[in-house]
Amino acid sequence: MQSHFNKYFVRLLEYKGKELLSKYGVKIPRGAVISRVEDVSVLSTFKFPLYAKAQVPFAGRAKMGLVRRVDTLKDAENAARDYLGRVVQDYPIRKVLFEEGVSVAKELYVSITLDRENRGYLMLASAEGGVDIEEIARRSPEKIIRLYIDDYEGLRDYMVRSVARKLGLEGTAAQDFVTVVKAMYRVFTEYDAELVEINPLALTTDGQLVAIDVKVMIDDNALYRHPDISVEDSDYTMEELEARKYGLHYVELTGYVGIMANGAGLTMATMDLVKEFGHEPADFLDIGGGASKDSVREGLKILLHDDRVKAVLINIFGGITRCDEVARGVVEALSEVKTNKPIFIRLKGTNEEEGRKILAEVGIKVYETAEEAMEALSKALRSMQG
Repeated sequence: MQSHFNKYFVRLLEYKGKELLSKYGVKIPRGAVISRVEDVSVLSTFKFPLYAKAQVPFAGRAKMGLVRRVDTLKDAENAARDYLGRVVQDYPIRKVLFEEGVSVAKELYVSITLDRENRGYLMLASAEGGVDIEEIARRSPEKIIRLYIDDYEGLRDYMVRSVARKLGLEGTAAQDFVTVVKAMYRVFTEYDAELVEINPLALTTDGQLVAIDVKVMIDDNALYRHPDISVEDSDYTMEELEARKYGLHYVELTGYVGIMANGAGLTMATMDLVKEFGHEPADFLDIGGGASKDSVREGLKILLHDDRVKAVLINIFGGITRCDEVARGVVEALSEVKTNKPIFIRLKGTNEEEGRKILAEVGIKVYETAEEAMEALSKALRSMQG
């Protein structure tokens, strides 16, 4: 499973990022997105060869075999059948982008990102596109052009033209570069983004600038302001999408101790506690204040179905959240999921005694403190390891 704990921002799938940039005038390859194998028929009017690109929210697709050239409609159908439904790094491939090839004369890199240190924005550009900016910085840092953008002044044409000159762009290509970068800036500011990146931005043999690959990351908390973006356009995994249905704040991590708590602060503190005992959290799962037994049940089911999770720590300090509701949710989850994974619960607050009673009836011990529960969990893990 992949770890993308920074769910303050979500990465949009390539086709959606291109769609946003295209809306503001950025040229993209002619293409079509399909979600069913039978939809490849829409490609009959396209000029082959095409490139089939599985829509996944992480780098290295080509090395994973998730980008391929297709020379016929039958090839395209085979690629769609191979990609759709496959799960890679716990991400289900729901869409495939087919694009016509572009005759590339030169590849550029350009991005706009947050500049927290200077409380503004930062544009990065390089005449060496097609590789990660980190690789360019390591190998040839002098080839990275930096333009600091003041939030108050905004991005002006003359600023972008100066970057274009440094990239060796002239005439129509230089003016097109201004159009591209200003479109990126609009997407960045209007869509609450952390990053808008085109890599590579291709200068074609006929002098056009075309966005070959795009990365857009936007603020998760601002999704409600952008109804044209669906959570399925982003990097949420199957489990994270399921959790959102029940109002749960869930993020996959890389460890093996499942965590559930109420409130972001308590959840973070519980993660710290797991680390303090020398173990690794498998997730961040905040059921929120006033959680119902249904949300608790579904959250715990996600943890119990996770093959990486060896044991579960539930840390509840009930104020608005009722301990008896939490207990009922736990019991219902265990009635639906047969598991031998040990569960350790600290339960304090509103209706605590009733919650303890409900859990005692199914043989679950409730600990007085989170430390006591974690100590018992740690001991159980050690015994599993022999």
